[in-house]
Amino acid sequence: MYKLIISFVIAIFCVQIASAGEAEDIANINERLEKLVPQDKPDSIRPTAINGMYEVVFGSDIFYASGDGRYVFQGAVVDLDTNENLTETTRTEIRKGLMGKLDESEMIVFSPKKPRHTLTVFTDIDCGYCRKLHAEMDELNSYGVEVRYMMFPRSGPNTPSFQKAVNVWCAKDQQISMTKAKAGESLPQANCDNPIAAQFNLGQQLGVTGTPALLLDDGTLLPGYRPAKDLAAMLDEGANKAK
Repeated sequence: MYKLIISFVIAIFCVQIASAGEAEDIANINERLEKLVPQDKPDSIRPTAINGMYEVVFGSDIFYASGDGRYVFQGAVVDLDTNENLTETTRTEIRKGLMGKLDESEMIVFSPKKPRHTLTVFTDIDCGYCRKLHAEMDELNSYGVEVRYMMFPRSGPNTPSFQKAVNVWCAKDQQISMTKAKAGESLPQANCDNPIAAQFNLGQQLGVTGTPALLLDDGTLLPGYRPAKDLAAMLDEGANKAK
């Protein structure tokens, strides 16, 4: 019994030392960052599975720092035992958090009567594979998938593709106008208060580089087109894992 108590006390003492060491390291990293980027503060600094290395998050940007704040590393950290990309796991958590804060009133939504899943799609009116995905909207809805569109005109602001996105958003019936635009029809030029620039910027923050870019319920980002049946299966699989 005496040995058990001693072992317990030693374990608690070691945890306290480790916690104190982590706090000192995080303070070192914060101090160095304040000198480099005084206008910004990291969203989080936390220890990684690698001794002495910390994960630093600024928005959707992730890098790693040594405990003394001297060295920084960029790139993916992969656990070879589990084959898990730990950096991508963090990005997925960030995306899920950001998407959870969005208001559907700022999106163009195609919803079934009884939604089972949501699929957030960054889309470009002039993107061929975006049009192919949109042509499968009825099938997606039949699987219980609600599609939430956000605009990502790849050519950027002040371009014809950007204006087409504005035309759809400002139309009286956004769903019908989206379908017409995806079919290659020209819409009347329009201007109104719109979230197109904000959505484009958000897409860049989330790591969107092309369209369609598909965000699943769990924050996973899939680049490119996927058939409706495959997307429904992925969403079902993700929901089952979350149970």
